[in-house]
Amino acid sequence: MRLALGFSILALMATPTAVTPTGSMSSPRAAHSATLLRSGEVFIAGGCTVDSCELDRHGAETELFDPQTGRFRPGPALLRERVGQVAVRLPDGRVLIAGGWTGGSRPTATTELYDPVRGSVVAGPPMTTPRGGSTATPLGRGRFLFAGGTSGGQVVASAEIFDLVRRRFLRTGRMLTPRSAHSATRLPGGRVLVAGGSDDNDVVLSSTELYNPRTGRFSRGPRMTIPRYKHAAVALRDGSVLLVGGSNARDFYGRYSSAERYDPRSRRFRRVATMAERRYKLPDAVVRLPSGRVVVAGGGSSVELYDPGPRRFRTIGVLGRSLAFSTATVLADGRVLVAGGYDDRIDVSRLGWLITP
Repeated sequence: MRLALGFSILALMATPTAVTPTGSMSSPRAAHSATLLRSGEVFIAGGCTVDSCELDRHGAETELFDPQTGRFRPGPALLRERVGQVAVRLPDGRVLIAGGWTGGSRPTATTELYDPVRGSVVAGPPMTTPRGGSTATPLGRGRFLFAGGTSGGQVVASAEIFDLVRRRFLRTGRMLTPRSAHSATRLPGGRVLVAGGSDDNDVVLSSTELYNPRTGRFSRGPRMTIPRYKHAAVALRDGSVLLVGGSNARDFYGRYSSAERYDPRSRRFRRVATMAERRYKLPDAVVRLPSGRVVVAGGGSSVELYDPGPRRFRTIGVLGRSLAFSTATVLADGRVLVAGGYDDRIDVSRLGWLITP
C-alpha cells in the first residue's frame, strides 16, 4: 500500500518525523504574513480568517509566536484588516506591512508600521500604486523593490521602491510584462530575478526579467523550463535560485512536483529532482536553513527537505492535511515555524507546527 503523496508508509515509519505540532493561533489564517523579529519572536498579521478564505474583522488581528514557550499571544491590532499583503523587516527592527486586499474587493495602497519595542502599529507612507499579491525584495541599505501584483482588478507591470531613509515609496522602471503570482529573488551583486506568474490575460508565464537597481530598469531574462505561477523561489548559498512547484493554467489540476534551478553565471535554468508531492500556492512556505538546505512546507500535506549537494528532495514529516498559503519562518535556533493555511476544501487552519530538520 502506498500513500497518495508518493512515498510508502513503511518508509515514513522508518524515518523519525521532524515535524511536531505547537500552539494554535487565536484565529485561523491563510494568505497572512509572518516576520521574524530581532527578539526571536515571529510577528503574524492579517490574512483571511474565515473558511472559503473570506476576510472579516479578525483579519486586522496580529499575534506573536514565542519560540521559547511554543505559544502564540495577541499582538496589537492593525489599522485595517488585510489579506494577501507583504511584510518586510526594516533595518531599524520595525515591520512594514504593505498593500493587500482590505474590506472591499480592490487592493489598497496603504501601509502600516509595526514597532516591536513600543508594541504599536501606526500608518506608514502610501505606495504609489494599490497592490495585492505583489512581491517585496530587499535591495540593501533600507531599500525594497515592490513589483507587480493586482491593482484595480488588473495585473500590473509597475514597480516601486520603498526607501527607509527617505521614508517614502518611489516609482522605478516597469516590468516588460504584467505579472501576478510570480516570484522575485535577489541575486549576488544586487540584481533581482523576477520569474513566471500570470499576465493580464491570465496566461501563465515561463518568461523572466532581471531588475538592475543601479539603472532602475528591467531587462529580459532566460525562460524557465516550464510556465509557472503560484510557485516559490529561494536563493541558495552558491548564488543560484531554486524554484519549486506552482501550476500551469489548469490551476489545481495542473500542479507541479517539478523544480528547477537558475544559475546566474550561465544565465540558464536547469531541472532538478522532483518533489514527492505536487504543490502550488506556497510562495511564503519555502525557506533556506542556515545549513544551506531548503525546507518546503507549503502547498501539500508533507514537509520536504531539499539538499543542494545531491540536488534531491526527501520527505521529513507530515502536517496532516494539505495547506495552501501558509507561512514558514526560520527561527533563530534553526527550527522552522509553519503557521496557518487552508486545505483543499478552503477550510482555514489556526494550527502551528515546528520543523526540526
